[in-house]
Amino acid sequence: MNALPRKEFGMLSKAKLPVLCLGAMVVWSIASPASAEEWKRPTVHGGELSRSVSRDGNVYTGSTTRTGPNGGTYTSNSTCVGGVVDRCSRSYSGTGPNGQTFSGQRYSAAGPFRGRSAGSFTGPNGNTVYGFRRWRR
Repeated sequence: MNALPRKEFGMLSKAKLPVLCLGAMVVWSIASPASAEEWKRPTVHGGELSRSVSRDGNVYTGSTTRTGPNGGTYTSNSTCVGGVVDRCSRSYSGTGPNGQTFSGQRYSAAGPFRGRSAGSFTGPNGNTVYGFRRWRR
């Protein structure tokens, strides 16, 4: 192994410091226990929005509920697994102020170079539409 002159070694160690700090943060986040967060807030037009997010290791779970001022509701539940390829699934449903309902689901996977997602949407009239998408990063 070749020894580097002292001046160059000092420059290398300063450049590696952010990488080491980032690595320490990743190790700390992996070792930390499960966590959860919830909050609610009013919306601009008189409704309410509430969210809940929890984490257990590299699995994230979340839910969102929104109620409108005229009686409409929207609910979404999602789960994501982090890794080299991040995988997520989300299901949602809603009811309009006139009682019409809709629902859908979406599945996605994104890696370091490309991603893909597939999903479906069912409208108030019962018709279902399917979609698929791929992309490069």
